[in-house]
Amino acid sequence: MARKEELKSQILRLVKEYYAEVHAPSKVFEAGKTFVNYGGRYYDEEEMLNLVDSSLDFWLTAGPWARKFETRFAEWLGVKYCSLTNSGSSANLLAFMSLTSPALGERRICRGDEVITVACGFPTTVTPIIQFGAMPVFVDVTLPAYNIDVTQLEQAYSPRTKAVMIAHSLGNPFDIGAVKAFCDAHGLWLIEDNCDALGSLYFIDGKWKKTGTIGHIGTSSFYPPHHMTMGEGGAVYTNDPQLHKIVNSFRDWGRDCWCMGGVDNTCHYRFSKQFGDLPMGYDHKYVYSHFGYNLKVTDMQAAIGCAQLEKLDDIVEIRRKNWTVLKEGLKGVEGLILPEPQANSKPSWFGFLITVKDNAGFTRNQLSAYLESKKIQTRNLFAGNLVRHPAFDEMRRTETGYRIAGELSNTDFIMNNTLWIGVYPGMQPEMLQYMIETIRNFVSQHKQ
Repeated sequence: MARKEELKSQILRLVKEYYAEVHAPSKVFEAGKTFVNYGGRYYDEEEMLNLVDSSLDFWLTAGPWARKFETRFAEWLGVKYCSLTNSGSSANLLAFMSLTSPALGERRICRGDEVITVACGFPTTVTPIIQFGAMPVFVDVTLPAYNIDVTQLEQAYSPRTKAVMIAHSLGNPFDIGAVKAFCDAHGLWLIEDNCDALGSLYFIDGKWKKTGTIGHIGTSSFYPPHHMTMGEGGAVYTNDPQLHKIVNSFRDWGRDCWCMGGVDNTCHYRFSKQFGDLPMGYDHKYVYSHFGYNLKVTDMQAAIGCAQLEKLDDIVEIRRKNWTVLKEGLKGVEGLILPEPQANSKPSWFGFLITVKDNAGFTRNQLSAYLESKKIQTRNLFAGNLVRHPAFDEMRRTETGYRIAGELSNTDFIMNNTLWIGVYPGMQPEMLQYMIETIRNFVSQHKQ
């Protein structure tokens, strides 16, 4: 064995020992003392081994591990192309910006064009639309699915509508069949924000398909609470080779060149073509076809992701089982609306939604405060109603920049009445039962 391999072997053996000593999860749970997180990192020694292994190579930026992850993740999803990026927010930015490319001709999204979405969700599904200068058109959502009300799609449509961009709410797929039919009928782009729904399935065209793969573009986040993690990280995926090329261009500074890092002249015309108003033979490596960014992932993050991929099927199943335990345990509790899966779907749940009825005798905030006092972490359904946030103050005042189709009554109701708790794989059975008992005890104390 070469000296460097011997040293690496020693280092990796010590990493395994370090994980066992420092990072191995505790099996001890004390009700009211042990913190019950809504989500968190779920990993073992393999992630740490990959991380250290890749760091010893010292590639640093996107390299071999990134290529390996993109290939394996695309295979797992069942799509042709995957582009790694540095966050789920960047994934949404790249997905939307790709549709603004002049390369798409008349189908490109231009400033002033409209994109149908919802206000009940995470802001970075909407932010790219606004920052580009297009107009989000907000429609309401339904209960207890917490997803877009598809009956409002035609009302939201106008001659300027170019796309639909919405998220699958906390792992519950929206009605993709209806949304896709609407998009097909009007020649619209469909972007699936799949950041909270990795592994969710929807039955369409006679078979089960993973969410994120049914529209033109899907996105994922690998932030620690999500289904899998790289720390920071995200992905954009598609079956369209043109969109894939455009996504990579925006991700990699806007360059026209498609060579991987460390590779030159894949196109075989590096110094022999005319681009724009540049001199003949200008180096293709430094030709820019878009106003892009540097949104690449590091190879160390990708190495963690490769280890996470090996666990992903198990992670999805554990999340489903944990959600079912909570649903069965809270069935029949007065004053609460419990979530329901979308028809024709098998959700990969991100969390368990609970909505407090108006006549419950207590409020969402009271329930949240009680759970937090018992060391149970809660979250609102992200923005609740995005257009009511300070970021929209100027647009609300000037009545510009966005449009609302109909009324957002359910969105407002969720903003005021809804919270969620966790189902992530780090949950022990005792934690799930503790959450059930705590909620039941609270409700019983507030019976009218």
